[in-house]
Amino acid sequence: MLRSETLFGKRDTNTPNSPLSTASGIVPTGTSGISKPMTSTGTDTPASSTNEGGSKLIVGPNIKLKGVEITDCDTLCVEGRVEATIDSRVIQIAERGAFKGSAEIDIAEIHGEFDGELTVRQKLVIYSTGKVSGKVRYGKVVIEEGGQLSGDIQVGTAAASNKGLSVAKVG
Repeated sequence: MLRSETLFGKRDTNTPNSPLSTASGIVPTGTSGISKPMTSTGTDTPASSTNEGGSKLIVGPNIKLKGVEITDCDTLCVEGRVEATIDSRVIQIAERGAFKGSAEIDIAEIHGEFDGELTVRQKLVIYSTGKVSGKVRYGKVVIEEGGQLSGDIQVGTAAASNKGLSVAKVG
């Protein structure tokens, strides 16, 4: 992970008129002055164990990202609106977040809305505020009471359903 100190040189937090200086000269958010993003629980701890390491893209609240293909992203956190195509390890959609498009994911955690084509290779978790609609394929699914799942739903991902299956012709 890149740090601002290595890109721009170490900042002196005690310089006058510095946005990082305080009356005591102590920067409460760390040496770089950049605070960590807060989770939906309002703490600095990860929302789940799936956040650990790798590249992460956070689409913040009130941000709209439209018409893109997201690649080389381990974790996509959607707090705003995204219309895209993605192949990733993890997608996390916050309660006020929405994703529309096509996604191939290992693990999906849905608190908000997903509309489109979703292939979850491992585990799809739909929380009580989550709504998933469209063409959905999943390995395993967990739906909290109140969570919604609608559309063309199938157990097993496309890759998994093509492996080891053969069709016998009769007649």
